[in-house]
Amino acid sequence: MCGIAGMLGNPNSAVVHRMIQLIQHRGPDGQNFWCDENISLGHSRLAIVDLNGSQQPMIGLSGQILVANGEIYNHKQLRLESNYSWKTNGDSESIIALHSSEITNSISSTSAENHTSWISKLNGMYGFALWDTKREELILARDPMGIKPLVRTIIDGSLLFSSEVKALRGHEGHIPKIDETALAVRLAWEYPLDGTTLLEGVTQVRPGTVELWKLDKSGNAFLHSTANFERQKINPSENWSPQNDADYLLDTFVEGVQERLMSDVPVGIVLSGGLDSSLVAAVAHEAANRANQPVPECWTVAESEDNPDWKAAEVVASTLDLEHHQYVLPENSFEKTLPELAWHGEDLDVSVLFFQPLFQKMRENVTVGLCGQGADELHAGYPRYRNLESHANLIRSRLESIDSSVTGDILNSNLPIGDNWYNANHMPKQHTSSLEQFLEFELEHGQLSNFQLRLVDRHSMAHSLEVRVPFLGKSHREASSKLPMDWRLPKNMEEKAALRAAADLTNLPKDIVRRPKLPAGTATSPSLLKSFLSELKPRGDEICKKYSKFSKVLESQPELAIGLGLFEAMHILDGGRSKRTGSAIELLDEVI
Repeated sequence: MCGIAGMLGNPNSAVVHRMIQLIQHRGPDGQNFWCDENISLGHSRLAIVDLNGSQQPMIGLSGQILVANGEIYNHKQLRLESNYSWKTNGDSESIIALHSSEITNSISSTSAENHTSWISKLNGMYGFALWDTKREELILARDPMGIKPLVRTIIDGSLLFSSEVKALRGHEGHIPKIDETALAVRLAWEYPLDGTTLLEGVTQVRPGTVELWKLDKSGNAFLHSTANFERQKINPSENWSPQNDADYLLDTFVEGVQERLMSDVPVGIVLSGGLDSSLVAAVAHEAANRANQPVPECWTVAESEDNPDWKAAEVVASTLDLEHHQYVLPENSFEKTLPELAWHGEDLDVSVLFFQPLFQKMRENVTVGLCGQGADELHAGYPRYRNLESHANLIRSRLESIDSSVTGDILNSNLPIGDNWYNANHMPKQHTSSLEQFLEFELEHGQLSNFQLRLVDRHSMAHSLEVRVPFLGKSHREASSKLPMDWRLPKNMEEKAALRAAADLTNLPKDIVRRPKLPAGTATSPSLLKSFLSELKPRGDEICKKYSKFSKVLESQPELAIGLGLFEAMHILDGGRSKRTGSAIELLDEVI
């Protein structure tokens, strides 16, 4: 788990050095750089596997230069299948090995399509950049689920890319400005869609996609070609029964946890007390035994010891005989932590305040965490899935409340397909005609990668903590995709029915298995959040006035108004040249 940055075309090593400094929290174990007349690459390392080796940028035997962020869980298997002369004991070198094996010297030039077969052999979470010095071409690729981030922009003919948006301000030509269309979609849909960020001209490499970049005769970078190596499809079967199939579904999940125990440093579990994190804890002993690794300990935070999540987590840890660390959030948590939340999160969400102290506490003892993210998207766990028509109407009403100068292309289904938008039509009824269609849309267009996974990545890496998501393991994804819709959301509306049937096979208490889905942020700190939002309401009202085009939708979501004000303070003011200091109130007052 690391931070990467690079500049293709008219490279300036000083720019890349500044980019890496801005994300050095992702990798405290060393920063290194590589540069030639075409490209400059930087890497900030968090050592997880092969602690004393595997430094990057990594130089391959066939003239490749690699910077990678993430983990390749099947790297040992790839070693057994390869004739490559390995130089490290780490997992990242498998990217170079596969490239060397499949892109032979006989191919003088390639397209993105040439790289899909070998990249698809990688089982893991990753965002990487590989510069082929022989062919003078750059490969950018991102894992199929978008667990690991990779953003890019073009400035004066140079391609800049990095693990986080904030790194781009290392180039003086990057002047951050809010993308109003992307903001409108974020406020209406509740998460960013497609390749958008909240900043104009800054987009993401699409999950499950490889991009091939080259240089023109003037030395400027251009996107030569793109190709998909995996798209998320839901293929429900006609039959599924807990008697015949629940054990297999559970076993695929155990396999996912087992893979994610691959580490040369201590691993812990994020335990909220909900079904998903509790299931990670429930299989911890079995997975650790299979992986020949220590059993992970658990961490829980909440605003009080009377909090339902706190109590549920205590029951889970005690029942499963797991070491349990608990931390009560201080009363000033929001005031103290919100600026850091806005800085690292690169989003508007302020309800996930507990992420920052949780990950900070975990990092005092472990370097890797396991969480329950992804289960709700695979198994239909969110309340909105129960009434798709109502949810579609809510999204449409939000879009229609925003000034038409912003939402015209959205309402007319005329979004320009490209780096920002994968689909011209993002009107809600187009994607909510059935549960199957909506689940596939959310997997492919941003709910998971652009919101849930983005927030976990940014806030954990703020403390140099790698968080892994076993629900998104390849075997479990494939098994989940085949579940009939009525075993995700049956007529009785008890969501995640098949997953609960699998959980019944563990030692989890039945009241934990049957616990309903609760919103993570508000469930963990409801009183603290309510109190702080009430205190900030006058400033939230002023933010609504300032963003008059969005005032109606912001008034109905006051927490996002505050989040927008803090986002502007941390990422827009002064051209984003420096990280701002001060309390949340002081920062909001400055924006106002």
